[in-house]
Amino acid sequence: MKKRVLSALFCSVIGASMIVGSAVTAMADGVELDVVTTFAGEDSNAKNYQDGIAAYEEATGNTVNDNSATSDETFKTTVVSDFEMDSEPDVLFFFTGADANSFIEAGKVISIEDIRAEYPDYAANMDDAKLPVSLVDGKAYAVPTNGYWEAMFVNTRVLEAAGVEIPGDDYTWEQFLEDGAKIKEAGYTPVAAALGNIPHYWWEYSIFNNQSDLSVHTDIEAAAADPAAWIAGMEDVKAMYEAGMFPENTLSATDDETFQLFTQDKAAFLLDGSWKVGGIAGACQSDPEDPSTLDAEELDKYDVTVVPSKGNARAATDLIGGFSMGYYITAKAWEDPEKKEAAVEFVNYMTSDDMIVKFAQHSANPLKEAPEVDTSAMNGLQAKAIEFGARVTSYTGAAQDNFQGECRVPTFDGMPSIVTGEVSAEDAVAEGFEIYAEVTAE
Repeated sequence: MKKRVLSALFCSVIGASMIVGSAVTAMADGVELDVVTTFAGEDSNAKNYQDGIAAYEEATGNTVNDNSATSDETFKTTVVSDFEMDSEPDVLFFFTGADANSFIEAGKVISIEDIRAEYPDYAANMDDAKLPVSLVDGKAYAVPTNGYWEAMFVNTRVLEAAGVEIPGDDYTWEQFLEDGAKIKEAGYTPVAAALGNIPHYWWEYSIFNNQSDLSVHTDIEAAAADPAAWIAGMEDVKAMYEAGMFPENTLSATDDETFQLFTQDKAAFLLDGSWKVGGIAGACQSDPEDPSTLDAEELDKYDVTVVPSKGNARAATDLIGGFSMGYYITAKAWEDPEKKEAAVEFVNYMTSDDMIVKFAQHSANPLKEAPEVDTSAMNGLQAKAIEFGARVTSYTGAAQDNFQGECRVPTFDGMPSIVTGEVSAEDAVAEGFEIYAEVTAE
């Protein structure tokens, strides 16, 4: 693509009030931006990110010093440490939950509100209601590119064999338990899950289902003061276990082993995240690393649907999901006259409508008006996921994102003890909150 075409595209993305031809020319001397993201390694958006950098550099004449790394606990620790040592980058793509608290509290990143006071078109294409807000001050700091949802994948081949219909958008908990009994009677496992290894998804939704107010779902302090929803949620998982909804070896199996039950037509339902679309497709390829080897007919047996609702505050189409990462502009860049505008333009470019569509694909997107997605190049499950996402009525963040480390042990690692009755749900939940209080106090 010619540079003049890229520049025109860049200007249209940023908006006329943000950047004009003279501004691009003025910046053509070359501003260097230090950028850190998680778009590296096997991240599916790593190539989209690198393509975006190349286009941004050609359109502006600026240079991006990219120090992206794979997201893990070491990455998180390194980023936080860099801020403590005043070695933070100019732009950072990072988590929006408790992991960001320390540098927000230190005033080392700039809120979207403050940036818009000077650049009104900053993130103007975003639905502000979807922007993740900080636990520190209730302000939005990060501009997301793509989000996630957690929902129930379905093996329709198993459902058909058991005489069970694909759940609709008003699927209830009672219907789910009834369907589970039919599936079990037909000789199949209703739910593929390894409670002794990865209880996360059922832990989350079982609590979510018992909330009387979805807005408090991620408020750990509120839950500690009134743990009724958490206790009821753990008891629901126990009831599922006692009803034989899970694999016989659910307490000892790995997540990979129970996933195979689902892909080998031995289990009907799989509760997981939007990222699992790729894993399911990979299971239908003769070469998991080569999408061209996909067996489209085999993939067609899968669908995605809602998680059953208990009829409290949550509708079945209200999902756990949202935007747990986004672009931050640091105070370091904001206070540098040369880098300030370049950083704003970089974030606006990387979060333009066209870029968001590329990054989000079948997952949640934060746009006010999402462009129509061309599904012609997608596989069948990706297309179904996009159709499903259009029916979602709300996203609520995961409570477990604010309840990490040792706090989780009594109910995550302790899930086998809860479902077998060795430890009561009430005691396990109380122990987790006691640890949370101790960690918070420290």
